[in-house]
Amino acid sequence: MSIKQTLLDRLNNRTARIGVVGMGYVGLPLAVEFAEAGFSVIGVDVSAAKVDSLNRGESYILDIPSQRLKPLVESGRLCASTDYGDLRQVDTVSICVPTPLRKTKDPDMSYVIEATEAVAEICHEGMLVALESTTYPGTTEEIIVPRLVNNGFRVGENVFVAFSPERVDPSNPHYGVRNTPKVVGGVTPHCTDVAVALYRTAVDEVIPVSSPTAAEMVKLLENTFRAVNIGLVNEMAVMCDKLGIDVWEVIRGASSKPFGFMPFYPGPGLGGHCIPIDPHYLSWKLKALNYNARFIELASEINTSMPVYVVNKVMLALNDDGKAVRGARVVVLGVAYKRDVNDVRESPALDVISLLRERGAQVVYHDPYIEQIRLEEDQMMRGVEYSSELLESADCVVIVTDHSLYDWQHVVDHTRLVVDTRHATYPRQGRARVVSL
Repeated sequence: MSIKQTLLDRLNNRTARIGVVGMGYVGLPLAVEFAEAGFSVIGVDVSAAKVDSLNRGESYILDIPSQRLKPLVESGRLCASTDYGDLRQVDTVSICVPTPLRKTKDPDMSYVIEATEAVAEICHEGMLVALESTTYPGTTEEIIVPRLVNNGFRVGENVFVAFSPERVDPSNPHYGVRNTPKVVGGVTPHCTDVAVALYRTAVDEVIPVSSPTAAEMVKLLENTFRAVNIGLVNEMAVMCDKLGIDVWEVIRGASSKPFGFMPFYPGPGLGGHCIPIDPHYLSWKLKALNYNARFIELASEINTSMPVYVVNKVMLALNDDGKAVRGARVVVLGVAYKRDVNDVRESPALDVISLLRERGAQVVYHDPYIEQIRLEEDQMMRGVEYSSELLESADCVVIVTDHSLYDWQHVVDHTRLVVDTRHATYPRQGRARVVSL
């Protein structure tokens, strides 16, 4: 029996052992889905705190409640480790590590390289290595393949390599790992066959493409589409403000068209682990080919300017109340990058807070999911307790993240001035003067 067929059989009868590198917002939900599909799964993470928490059956990710995780741990279906050596006996490894940007907006591939080198050391004949981390086109064949070939493996013959981009949307009540279609591109047709067989055990629909590069580009198109359209609607908000038009009314009206229009909504800027970052991977790659990705660069310029726009809104609103921003007590509600998540990565709230503090405002924040934030390299800020007294003491309340746990009627009833960057859904009747984005 061929090496490929042996692995396919182990996947089909659920005797294959599954490894997942990176137990964050991507890796943990994937590991849980594989475990629930009947596999024995081991997750590896450099964070001892995360590993200890997982091995107690305690989840630190809101989308994976502990009551879902704990039975898998107790049954032995899922365990975690900080040691890559524990992956020596697995049949497949999915790499789900961060791919951040440097301050220069160049890709930081250090996490992918470190994970790949560690996996290459324990790789054995018949193993599938699948990269899920979003990255620039060519990464899989430029970083993963050479490290396996250097160890004497023949990709597509005795080891298999593929790219399958994550499509995690934290706090989405309708789509998770299981019912979100999965794109897969293998280095060779045999690699694609094996990767498709793996992911079909945990995902309802798997879509093969011709190569890892095509799969890498699929992910970048998805996120660039969102970044560019959000940049467009953010600029539309600025233009409507100058024209004295309610941008939210305009969006509602345009959304009535049943074809040719998809609504996007303005906000204080982009946040999260994908949209503010991923398009720059494509832009960076194209610069090496002497091509300027103009839409990406322009959208980034608009989106990254939004925190300044919000702070200017706060300053003008305070001025209308006869107050200066210097010395004003400002309460920021919500610092997560999107509603109902405990994730502050790239959150525009951090920039809004920093800019207000630079202008002399006395800023505090509350977020039901975030106990503390890091504003700079060594500067931490703790959240405050939410109360009527907190709102009443504020010269201005800035809604940055519209968590569903907030009672917005309570906010407008106990506040003098609200600057609302998210168009939170509440009756516009109350004590507060509300200034929209």
